[in-house]
Amino acid sequence: MTKPKKLLSNFLKPFFSSSNKGQNEEDLEKIAAQEQKQFPFEVLVSATKDFHPDNKLGEGGFGPVFKGILKDGREIAVKKLSHSSSQGTKQFKNEAKLLARVQHRNVVNLLGYCAHGVEKLLVYEYVANESLDKILFKSANRDVLNWKQRHDIIIGIARGLLYLHEGSHNCIIHRDIKASNILLDDKWVPKIADFGMARLYPEDQTHVNTRVAGTNGYMAPEYVMYGHLSVKADVFSFGVVVLELISGQKNSNFNRDPDSRSLLEWAYKLYKKGRSWEIMDPALAQSAIPDEIAMYIQIGLLCTQSDPQVRPTMQQVVVMLSKKPGSLDKEPTRPGYPGSRIRSRRPAGTSHTTGTSGASNLSTFSSTSSSNTVSASRSITARHRLDPHGKRPIGD
Repeated sequence: MTKPKKLLSNFLKPFFSSSNKGQNEEDLEKIAAQEQKQFPFEVLVSATKDFHPDNKLGEGGFGPVFKGILKDGREIAVKKLSHSSSQGTKQFKNEAKLLARVQHRNVVNLLGYCAHGVEKLLVYEYVANESLDKILFKSANRDVLNWKQRHDIIIGIARGLLYLHEGSHNCIIHRDIKASNILLDDKWVPKIADFGMARLYPEDQTHVNTRVAGTNGYMAPEYVMYGHLSVKADVFSFGVVVLELISGQKNSNFNRDPDSRSLLEWAYKLYKKGRSWEIMDPALAQSAIPDEIAMYIQIGLLCTQSDPQVRPTMQQVVVMLSKKPGSLDKEPTRPGYPGSRIRSRRPAGTSHTTGTSGASNLSTFSSTSSSNTVSASRSITARHRLDPHGKRPIGD
């Protein structure tokens, strides 16, 4: 077997085998050598001043991230795997493999890897500004982003997702698109980050059955309930982020309207009444372009429709975002929020185009959970405790 075929075979193993033993045994050293992106450990120690606490940018479930400066002046971010993180090891290697060949303006750039004894590190380009959630959901920072900037962020995320779905070496489903995984550079250009939960998507399948792993408030209903994962799950998450950017409200702890269980339900109710502009963040009052905002709300609702078959693809989303306000003739159906129930537009068993549906043979979507919990999937045999970061553990 040639090297490219062997690499592809390793990528696709999670989809065709119930065991991930081969994937977990794959070494970071081999990945680094294969991609010729190896960093000596001593270089990263020097760049981060021996991982000094003052250079610490943050901490995730995998371990800490440090800022560093290479001798050539390049600023880097070094993700260091925690020695005690067994689940993190799997996510860490997954991120390394998936980002090995990904290059796009709106996807964080992986510069290289380092494996030194027990130390496992990923080296990224340094992104100057904070993640989107730290700006968008803090009242003190919200004024920083005017409508022009939020408009450009929406378009940038859409282009990054389109690249992952259709333009990269293989179709990649991110699985955890949310405000905290969108980094902003010094020019407010958005970069999709954190690929620890991402999955390659087999081209000959309409969806992948997998255990649920994601963040509450951003996961598509067919994925939460049935474990059906497709590119439409990322489209749903993108739609949530769009509505959050416009409203300044976080979907997972929404409390703006006592009669609505989520941001999506509130936005849809107002849209049907012809008052969608009421969800707009007051911080946008001076910079808003009302017709443009109304169109973007409509696009956000189209992306978060409960039925994945009627959600647009990211290619269609990018086209819609380029249209003039008032030119969209598509009407969104009910969004997939907790407690919603909507029948699929296709009879059970009807075939459909590859990659466009994440819920074939499903006639209804329903949920009785609150917005901060997710109901068990039919493909999941046991409930999992939510971790402190709001993510479901990966079990596939």
